[in-house]
Amino acid sequence: MTKVQRGDVIRLHYTGKVKETGEVFDTTYEEVAKEAGIYNEKGIYGPVPIAVGAGHVLKGLDEQLEGLEVGEKYEIIVPPEKGFGKRDPKLIKTFTLGQFRRQGIYPFPGMPVEIETEGGRKLRGRVLTVSGGRVRVDFNHPYAGKHLVYEVEVVEKIDDPIEKVKALMELRMPNVDREKVIIEVGENDVTVDFTPVLGEVDKNTLILGEIILESDLKFLGYEEITFKPSVDELLKPPEEEEESKEVVELEEEVSEPLVEKAEETEEKEATAEDTEEKPAEEKPAEEETKEEEKAEAAEAKEEEKEVTEEKTEEKTKKTTGKKKTTKGRKTRRTTTRKTTSKKKTKASEKKEEPKEE
Repeated sequence: MTKVQRGDVIRLHYTGKVKETGEVFDTTYEEVAKEAGIYNEKGIYGPVPIAVGAGHVLKGLDEQLEGLEVGEKYEIIVPPEKGFGKRDPKLIKTFTLGQFRRQGIYPFPGMPVEIETEGGRKLRGRVLTVSGGRVRVDFNHPYAGKHLVYEVEVVEKIDDPIEKVKALMELRMPNVDREKVIIEVGENDVTVDFTPVLGEVDKNTLILGEIILESDLKFLGYEEITFKPSVDELLKPPEEEEESKEVVELEEEVSEPLVEKAEETEEKEATAEDTEEKPAEEKPAEEETKEEEKAEAAEAKEEEKEVTEEKTEEKTKKTTGKKKTTKGRKTRRTTTRKTTSKKKTKASEKKEEPKEE
């Protein structure tokens, strides 16, 4: 027969009772729960998956599971210190009746209450007595100081690595469809992909489940545990998630077009450079033409000045009788005209050269 060892993942059936009274306080059997009056419609009944030694059940029960044989039934007694603890007199507090009534509460013996401390901690207790304007409340666990009796049966020991992960998911996230979740198990690493069930599971439930499941998987000996999506990704505000998705989509869309646009830009720049080079070659001829026009304008002005000067000299001759010559000026004007005609000839020769080629 197969014996249970620490670190094994098993399925366990049990029923927990108080030894002193025989009261059933917990069970995995639906019929027993109904008979004991503790049936919960939202509860899940059947053998519960646990990792032995991971603290998934009370310490006193967990320790005594080691060495049990699969398929056998046992009765295990758990002492108070390894069950719900010993009773602590300091956890019995006294309040005034007014403190309850101001909150609209009218206490009576046996009434369950919840008190919030100054530090914000919530304590659950049970009213013991109400008398003389005083209310005594016991904050010890209802089964503190009690011996417990567990009737147990190890139904199955799970050996397959992937089935172990699924079993722990069943324990921590019972409402998740485990068949849709993608699980990859290596020698020292585990990857659990919840992407296929994202629309079916509440985000907060998934966050809490991943945190607790990671602890369970580390207990089994896995060193690297990866969840998809991770807790950090699940904690991102919806706006950031949409922005990140848009960025990824845009990067994918523009990656190839950008390359094509870059090539087109290079071609356009090359064409533009060729186009700019041609006017640059023609520029000297244009400059020469402008210089000729300026020279002709300057000559016309000089001629007007000379004509004006001649008229002035003639008037002067009449008055003074002296003769002045303009021969030198005419010679300078002739020389200027010859130089200008030479420039025009050179410019026309340069324009005709490309045509002959």
